[in-house]
Amino acid sequence: MVSKQSALIKNLLALLLGIGFGLGLIVAGMSNPTKVLAFLDVLGDWDPSLAIVMASALGTLIVSQKYFLKNSEPLSSSAASSCDGNRSGVDASLIAGSTLFGLGWGLSGICPGPAFIGLASGNLGSLVFFASMYAGFIAYRWLNRSR
Repeated sequence: MVSKQSALIKNLLALLLGIGFGLGLIVAGMSNPTKVLAFLDVLGDWDPSLAIVMASALGTLIVSQKYFLKNSEPLSSSAASSCDGNRSGVDASLIAGSTLFGLGWGLSGICPGPAFIGLASGNLGSLVFFASMYAGFIAYRWLNRSR
């Protein structure tokens, strides 16, 4: 059983990491839909500055993945239980989900992380984005309730 103090420390750590992630998105410009759309407009007025952000995120992933793959124990049992370790490969649901995500990001310039920032700042577009995203979650559960 996890002690209350240990749970508090994990929650504070999660809060600090979330704040750091949000600040990183703000500083990088990822929370600005106009900047994101300019990055995605490779045939028009392209702004390549977000490529640096993505490259640094990829570098962080590679370094941290090497560390985490060495350790067989997850840092959090809740994180381990949320992963479906039995799935592998590319299937129709992965392609459909990726396509919907890409279309939504390309049309709105918002993805889930930056949308939290927009919600906190009272951005109406982020509210519409979140309502749409959660409608998608509900529809997915409804369509896949027999699985």
